[in-house]
Amino acid sequence: MEMKNNNSFLILYLLFLCFNLNTNLSFGSGDNISTNEFLSIGQTIVSSGGNFELGFFKPGNSLNYYIGIWYKKIYPQTVVWVANREKSVDILDGNMSLPALTIIQGNLVLLDKNQNSIWSSTHDHYNNTRNNSVIAVLGDDGNLILSDASNTSTPLTLWQSFDHPTDTFLPGAKLGYNKITQRKHVLVSWKNSSDPAPGLFSLELDPNLAQFIVKWNKTIQYWKSGTWTGDTFSLVPEMSIYYVNNENESYFTYSIFKNSTTTSRLIIDVSGQMKQRTWSNNAAGWNEFWAQPREQCQVYGYCGAFGVCTSNTNSPCNCLTGFMPRSVDEWNLNDYSGGCARKGKLQCSAITEDKDDFWMNLTMRLPTSQYTNVTVGEVSQCRDTCFDSCSCTAYTYDGLGACSIWTGYLFNLQQLSENETERTISVKLGSLQAQTKAKKSMKLKAILAAIILFMVLLICSISYIYYRRRRTAKGTGTQISHWHKAEGEGRELMIENDENKVIDVPYFDLETVLVATDNFSDANKLGQGGFGPVYKGMFPGGEEIAVKRLSSHSGQGIDEFKNEVTLIAKLQHRNLVRLLGYCINAMEQILLYEYMPNKSLDTFIFDGSLCTLLDWKKRYDIILGIARGLAYLHHDSRLRIIHRDLKTGNILLDEAMNPKISDFGLARIVEGTKTEANTKKVVGTYGYMSPEYVLDGLFSIKSDVFSFGVVVLEIISGRKNTGFYQPEEALNLLGYAWRLWIEEKAIQLTEKSLLDSCNMSEVIKCINVALLCVQEDSIDRPNMSDVIVMLVGENTCLPRPNRPAFVMRTHTSNISSSSKVSNNQVTITIEAGR
Repeated sequence: MEMKNNNSFLILYLLFLCFNLNTNLSFGSGDNISTNEFLSIGQTIVSSGGNFELGFFKPGNSLNYYIGIWYKKIYPQTVVWVANREKSVDILDGNMSLPALTIIQGNLVLLDKNQNSIWSSTHDHYNNTRNNSVIAVLGDDGNLILSDASNTSTPLTLWQSFDHPTDTFLPGAKLGYNKITQRKHVLVSWKNSSDPAPGLFSLELDPNLAQFIVKWNKTIQYWKSGTWTGDTFSLVPEMSIYYVNNENESYFTYSIFKNSTTTSRLIIDVSGQMKQRTWSNNAAGWNEFWAQPREQCQVYGYCGAFGVCTSNTNSPCNCLTGFMPRSVDEWNLNDYSGGCARKGKLQCSAITEDKDDFWMNLTMRLPTSQYTNVTVGEVSQCRDTCFDSCSCTAYTYDGLGACSIWTGYLFNLQQLSENETERTISVKLGSLQAQTKAKKSMKLKAILAAIILFMVLLICSISYIYYRRRRTAKGTGTQISHWHKAEGEGRELMIENDENKVIDVPYFDLETVLVATDNFSDANKLGQGGFGPVYKGMFPGGEEIAVKRLSSHSGQGIDEFKNEVTLIAKLQHRNLVRLLGYCINAMEQILLYEYMPNKSLDTFIFDGSLCTLLDWKKRYDIILGIARGLAYLHHDSRLRIIHRDLKTGNILLDEAMNPKISDFGLARIVEGTKTEANTKKVVGTYGYMSPEYVLDGLFSIKSDVFSFGVVVLEIISGRKNTGFYQPEEALNLLGYAWRLWIEEKAIQLTEKSLLDSCNMSEVIKCINVALLCVQEDSIDRPNMSDVIVMLVGENTCLPRPNRPAFVMRTHTSNISSSSKVSNNQVTITIEAGR
């Protein structure tokens, strides 16, 4: 997307910050938000003592953003409060506005990207005449307090997060009941580890008996602590809990002993258990001090409807026989609340062969849902009673004439050990015979469908062979003004994609190409690359083209040629070279591109006289164009493509010096959401390949990021990475740039011809970004979408880079050929200008 004004730059900068580049931007005056200030994605406020931080966060694997408070000094991030837990904010639909937290008319308000309010603090104290005196301060106890500071001696508290807890009970907070406002301070669990929406489990105070109680769905109580018996008690060392009961409120609160190094929090977990967890500076993580109920299966409805809880297993929940999880994705997140559903439908039919069946489940804890007792003579009568009622889902019989009938969903089932005395429950399933019939019918339909499909494919294959022969004989290419027929039928070949279809790229016969290039005359030769020579051509009507002719000595064959044609045919971007057509027969493999009058980037930046034609603004625009082209390949195109051979020689320049990425012969597609792959044959250009690719054959989008970083350093310095800059140390360009960076002399890397035209801050920023891209560990390198944001952002506070890869060299290379193939299947192309 083109940047048109400074506001766009700022917005993209904020987008960069939200993509977890370890950049921590403080906001406002440190620990507060004042009226007319906006807290956006990537910005945070930190409590005065540095204990807590507030800002936007993404929980778990979620792509959604929430406003929350978390521990500043504890990793991994531990969130203790969420504002908009019922409605997340989103930035992924192309709208350039960002969500923000601000103060409007005395309330904290969370605005979405359309500037609509999706969450707000609510209180009755605010007076519109004191608009500029309201401030939100994050305390060192984790409490976010909104107050009217017009009276500086005694600010009026308007609202505080401790009155609206989520799943965490912090020291100094209250869990109880306000008798005046009739507001309960209740903890409610997250839905799962990636979704802070209210779950099914809650922890609250029973004001009548002064005890903790845990409920399912806010209705069914399944654990209680027992009535309060004293003034204080301790759940963990260095901690005391208090119970307060007066005319205004009843509540529990607790405190940690002064000078204690222990951090403690009490939560209602997604497991439905009330848990006390502690953190010590010497600990490797959170320590679970205790949990109630002690056993997972004592949590009511933990496995959902028709789910069976099994103690002492890694998978506590399973479905009854004949049932399956309603949502496999939720079960994979350990969210079993959705329960299970029958695999087959109930028939509710009296027809003998299609009647419903029952499955006996032995040694089960019986469900606590509502049931009806009836008196019968024997088990068959109990079974028939359930069978005759469509609403009946299960029955039990005690052998003494007592029959219990369950209707609706079955909750709280538990599989017990054999020595525990519990009942057998028979659960109604769909008709097994009906399911067998359905399976036979499905099998028959599948066979018929396979036969029909085979016939269709046979007809299509015959038609395609006929079409292919006709098209090969005729030759095609109607999208360019002029064609010729092939001289010999069968000499020329058409490229097919993976679906055995001729690709949607114009095909030219060899005679047309020969006419356009004057039989590949030396006068039309533009240059020589690793692929082979490139010629200028012209079609009747004056359309100029670039013709790339595969060299028999290039080391690249039909696979690389087909790869480039099929890949680039699917790509459309202003910073990618446009493929006009191809030609292939027994002797020639030729690609036809849009003509780039200014040839390749290396022609300018490495030439002592031509380099002056590229001032800093043009070089900066070229860097941005390359970044946008790579971001399209990695993130925005229909296919995720890794180029694998990005270098200055593969960046072509049009008449306006706009860069276009070319040469996709080595590019690879990675499937779905994957970002990396592995190869046994390492191919690429010396000086541009990432260390993990050279050493392990592992290529990824981060491999292209590494190459991009090298290209940027070459554009800025006008020097090749494979050169030497300090003979006594024998450093390549990466090492030379790194030494200047750590000595804070990075500006000395700039080519002398740029010193009069360059923007020093932009140059330093580009060097910083380039060094981030060439870091040795691929995890540390940014994505290309993040690189764009860093480049266009103003007043950007960028991370400091780590030491680059390949910074030391001990001797020069004597390799002069165009390519090298090593014994371990590493193919390296040596740079050659065009």
